[in-house]
Amino acid sequence: MNPSDIGKAYDQITHLWTRDAFDRANGITAHQKALQFVTTHRGVALDVGCGCTGRFAELLISEGFQVQGIDVSEKMISLSREKYPDITFHCADICQWQLPRRYDFITAWDSIWHVPLNRLKNVIEKLVNGLNPGGVLIFSFGGTAASDEHTNHHMDVEMYYATLGTEGVLAVLLKLDCFVRHLEYEQHPEKHAFVVVEKR
Repeated sequence: MNPSDIGKAYDQITHLWTRDAFDRANGITAHQKALQFVTTHRGVALDVGCGCTGRFAELLISEGFQVQGIDVSEKMISLSREKYPDITFHCADICQWQLPRRYDFITAWDSIWHVPLNRLKNVIEKLVNGLNPGGVLIFSFGGTAASDEHTNHHMDVEMYYATLGTEGVLAVLLKLDCFVRHLEYEQHPEKHAFVVVEKR
């Protein structure tokens, strides 16, 4: 599946994130940890794969950031624009999209694991390079022992997932101009991990 296919798949299941049963606390504790490493300017933040819940945007605004969002799903972006008219949202493929500026905080929670495996390294590099000095990036990934890609129908549509694996993610990050500040498997025994990095 390419990113366009991912966007169309999410267009079909947007209701999963608008229902009352959705856990709006998902990922918030991890973001609060990441925000502890922001010791410089709190200017503009970017939410990659922002979806339509707005929970990270609301947290970041409460922490003093201006927020922008990007998502490949047209429906997710449409709902976000209706709910948050003062936030700039981009409907685009993060693999192709050129960041319009540098950011003080970037989050890519449960989003870039849909990027094709052969493009994942470039996307991580793009996000790290898109930070201002002292800026912080948090992203989640499949914390497997090795790189992997697969599809499933867990959400009733075919969905693609890819990961570089924990060692692969760290190998990419350690070659970039950043510090790895935190890595955690926060849904053990599920192989769901996240990492926090700070731009030098």
